[in-house]
Amino acid sequence: MQHDPDAPPLNPLPPVVWLLALPIAAVELMFYAGAHRLVGGAGAVGWRLSAMQDYAFSGEILDWMLATGRFPPEHLLRFVAYPFVHANFTHALFVVVFILALGKMVGEVFRAWAVLAVFFASAIVGAAAYGLLLDDPVPLVGGYPGVYGLIGAFTFLLWVNLGAVGANQYRAFSLIGFLLGIQLLFRLLFGGSNDWVADIAGFATGFVLSFVVSPGGWGLLVARLRRR
Repeated sequence: MQHDPDAPPLNPLPPVVWLLALPIAAVELMFYAGAHRLVGGAGAVGWRLSAMQDYAFSGEILDWMLATGRFPPEHLLRFVAYPFVHANFTHALFVVVFILALGKMVGEVFRAWAVLAVFFASAIVGAAAYGLLLDDPVPLVGGYPGVYGLIGAFTFLLWVNLGAVGANQYRAFSLIGFLLGIQLLFRLLFGGSNDWVADIAGFATGFVLSFVVSPGGWGLLVARLRRR
């Protein structure tokens, strides 16, 4: 086996993946530095809490907007800002890892705008589902609904590839089944929030949206409908 001395030590990632991952990492680094008083002085200790108050998605605020018919920009911003604010370092770390891994696999097939569309549409729909289906006062933060959207897009790619070779396409859903099983287990053992509703909605959004934004996806959908 020949080794290419000019090959990069890590497989290059699509730029759009860095566009999603780096802001999350930068925000978390800022919170970490502030909490340890490396920057910002004594007031920096509360940066995370302030960011959650300003940018976390709130079902109660959504209820207020729907009841009053008023949709202030600062509250609409929460739908796309909450994925960049996390409860703690570990929360952010896992989201970044998932974005790098899934974003690479999806981004090598999807165009950059399609990856962004999947991530943010999944985050928006996930937040809406969280706010509309639940009466939970706990705010929603973190990039998992967007990550689950990327899982939906990756599942779509597996689903298409399995169909192309005549294999059982239900196998494509094994990843989401495994993740939801782990999530349920942790919830039973340690408790947790109801953000799984947003995750499932994000996954469904990513999978369905892939029929439209993936290369040839719309044609695939039309062909399947015609065969019915």
